[in-house]
Amino acid sequence: MVAGRIASALARSCHPGPTVAVTLFVTVLFALAGNGLSTCAIGSVAVLSGQLSIGWSNDRLDYRRDQHADRTDKPVARGEVSRRIVDAAIVIAVGTSVLFSLLLGWRAGLLHLAAVGCGWLYNVWLKRTALSWLPYVLAFGSLPAIATLALPDPRVAGAWALAGAAALGLAGHLTNALPDLQDDLDTGVRGLPHRLGARPSLLMALAALVIADVLIALGPPGRSAAALAVAGAVVVLTALVAVPLLRRPAARASFYVVIALVALELVLLVWRGHRLR
Repeated sequence: MVAGRIASALARSCHPGPTVAVTLFVTVLFALAGNGLSTCAIGSVAVLSGQLSIGWSNDRLDYRRDQHADRTDKPVARGEVSRRIVDAAIVIAVGTSVLFSLLLGWRAGLLHLAAVGCGWLYNVWLKRTALSWLPYVLAFGSLPAIATLALPDPRVAGAWALAGAAALGLAGHLTNALPDLQDDLDTGVRGLPHRLGARPSLLMALAALVIADVLIALGPPGRSAAALAVAGAVVVLTALVAVPLLRRPAARASFYVVIALVALELVLLVWRGHRLR
């Protein structure tokens, strides 16, 4: 019973939504690049454990701030799991991520560990600065290259894939901050979205999605009329949802709608990937 409560608290404090989404995204990239089943599995474990360490460290470092903001969704701040247990989980997650990252080969492994380091750098320092966007752009932008560098014949992914993933990372950062802008400001967090405000942040996130859409549609070789039509439809859809969302940019609905648009971009990426050349 106690073990179950601890496991539940750890699961809820690892930021499960982003953790699962990023792991699935990178696993798809590994497969899209042409990696075998075993490499995809190793990559999934490396990414999952790295994301777990980032999520847990975020709640561990912010537990006093979350207490001050009375965050009922934060198990560490509420004392549902001890900080000592969270620390142990972080150590295990980091060790697992290092081991499985290096099993991908030194190029892909070191690049993935650098991406995980970006997440930690955000948690420790950059989330409170105007450079809060930088770890997201660097980490997400590196993901296609991690997948292609893990191939038996390592290579760097196409520039369109790197830039498109970086744009999606920027959109994710700006959107993820929207629902908690005021709580963050009250506790001293002043990242880029907090400095811009809710409406400019949402506009920038939507613009980043459009940029990603264009890159994914036009970047890979072998353009098709169908791909261009789908990309155009995504741009039109983005413009249509922008009007109602901008009326209440900090509402939770804005977060969910933009995440849905990101999911559409990922579907387009899978379709147009061409082994991420």
